[in-house]
This record gives sequence, structure tokens and C-alpha cells, in this order.
Amino acid sequence: MDKKRSMSNRKLIGDILVNGTLAIICLIWTIPTLGLLISSIRTREDITTSGWWMVFPHREWRTTDKFEPGDDLDRDGVMLIRGAEGTFQEFREGIETPDGKRVQWVGNKRLGRIEVQEYVWTTRTNFTLENYDNVLTGKEYQLTTADGSTRTVKGDDFSGAFFNSITVAVPATVIPILIAAFAAYGFAWMQFPGRKPLFTLVVALLVVPLQIALVPILRDYVKLDLNGTFLAVWLAHTGFGLPLATYLLYNYISTLPRDILESAFIDGASHFTIFINLILPLSVPALASFAIFQFLWVWNDYLVALIFIGNKPAVQVLTMRLAEIVGSRGADWHLLTAGAFITMILPLIVFFSLQRFFVRGLLAGSVKG
Repeated sequence: MDKKRSMSNRKLIGDILVNGTLAIICLIWTIPTLGLLISSIRTREDITTSGWWMVFPHREWRTTDKFEPGDDLDRDGVMLIRGAEGTFQEFREGIETPDGKRVQWVGNKRLGRIEVQEYVWTTRTNFTLENYDNVLTGKEYQLTTADGSTRTVKGDDFSGAFFNSITVAVPATVIPILIAAFAAYGFAWMQFPGRKPLFTLVVALLVVPLQIALVPILRDYVKLDLNGTFLAVWLAHTGFGLPLATYLLYNYISTLPRDILESAFIDGASHFTIFINLILPLSVPALASFAIFQFLWVWNDYLVALIFIGNKPAVQVLTMRLAEIVGSRGADWHLLTAGAFITMILPLIVFFSLQRFFVRGLLAGSVKG
């Protein structure tokens, strides 16, 4: 009885440690995303004067009264103001009074003012969607500066880059999946000379760094006049994604029941018919898991797009456009966070749409009985 109870306690402690660790990891990954979302809907003034966590209830000093200091105050000595006593430097930092208020001198000795503040509960929930409007549409908008003046600024049009990213990501995801599925089926179920060495070569290509292939491919693209086109990026991502896609799909397709395929062969089905009508429907989990990998890789890619597309505005993708405004609007965090969150929306939709297949597709073929 004691042994069973001890084992049950150890299992409970183990579950608590594992689940607690996973919860902490999820929290660590979620907090920056939450901060990015909140910052993207805050005003420029709130972002520059406070952290994003200030949208939650918190206590801070709030000014309830302010007035000009009188000429009778000894600014070089000890002063008594509204129940607070101290020197000018102490008033600059703020002096708390016995009734819980704070008296603070703002400015210099000559032209400053005195503020009386109370420590109160508050939130900063002045949210706006203008940041997204400025980033997506490229319209002109009024910007109020610190001195109260206004100036007209043209927004950053992300809409073209967004559609360019879709134009790049969708074919660069579908093409390698189709080619790799045909190759994986061939390696798994067809016998031909050199089958094992070819598959070994495909697996070996997984360790080849992407960067060493960029310059040779770029030279070929220049000769073929492909540089600066979507086709160049499609072909590059297809080539870089094929080894992993073939390996993952081979592990899944090779574990499919042999009886189903043998029955299809007996009925006179060809390899192509079996592949279209049996293999593809049964391989949806593996196809979806790689689609997530490939889509996220292509959507978030900056290096390949920069090398093979360049700075042509008509074909710029989101990552290039976002990097461009980081240089031109490095201080405008309300626009940068809105632009960054726009780049995250579609990948999140893709992941949550296909995530139910994700683990099943990755683990397929890892355990054989």
C-alpha cells in the first residue's frame, strides 16, 4: 500500500514539474507577443512615456494641482511648500508629505513650476487603430510633437508587401510539398537502381548551409535574367526546402499499411493512381506539418528575398518592408509594432488551422512495432 502511494506521489510530483515547466515556457513566449499586440494599439504619446504593462491596473503619481513658485521662496536654501520641506534638489526628486501626497518641482529654479501629486490606482487604456491604418493604407496623418505643433506625415503602405508575401509564400510552400511527396513515394514504395544512395544524398543535403548556395545561385539567376522576380524566390525556396520535405514525408509514407497498396496493385491501379487517390489523402498530417514549417520559413525569410528580389518596391515582401521602416522610423514604435504584428497574423492563422496535424505528422514513423 505504501509502495503504491509512494509511486503515486512521485508521479504527481513529476506531472506538476513537467506541466509547471511547460506553463512557464509558454508564459515566457507569450508575454513578448502580448506586449507587441498592446503596443500596436497604443498612442504614440503613451508608448514614449510608459511601458505597455501600464494598461493593467497599477498605482502611479497623478498630478492634482500645479502652480508657479512664489518669489519669497529661498531657492538656494531650505523651502517649505504645501507641508513638504527640503532643498531645491530634493524637490526636483519629489518630497512626500505626511498626508501621502508628493510635492515636486518641475523645471529649473527660475522658470519651473510646482506639482502636487497623489498616488492613485489607474490604467492607461487609450487604445487606437490608427496605427494599423497608417501602416496599411499609406494615408497622410497629423502628428502632434512634444511642443504641441502638428505636422503631416505619410503612412507606410504595407498592403502591397502583404500581397507580395502571399504571392511568394503560397507557391514556395505548395511546389516543394508536391515534388517531395512524389519523391518520398518513390523512395518508399518503388524499387529502382541507386535508390538508397540517392536517398542518402537527399538526407545529406540537410546539413548543407543555405548561405553557401546563395552566391552561385545568384550568378545563375543573373545569366538567366531571373533575378528580381517571384520565380527566382520560388525556385530558391523549393530547392532549399526539398531535402527536409522529402525526409519527413518519406518517414510517414513508408509506414502506411502495405496491404492497402498491394490490394490497389492487384486491382490494376498504377503508381500515379495510388499516389493521388491513396497516398495523398492518407498523408495529410505529414503534409500539413511540413506546410507549417515551410510557410513560416518562407513568410519570415529576409535573407533569400533580399538576395534574389533586391530593393524593387513592386516586389518587396513584408520582412523587407518592415526592415525598411525600422531604418526610417526607428523611433516610431507605435508604427513598428503595428507593422510587426501584421506580419504575424497570417502565420498564426496557418499554424492554428493546421496544428491538429502537427505532432501527428512529425511523430509518424518514429516508432515501429
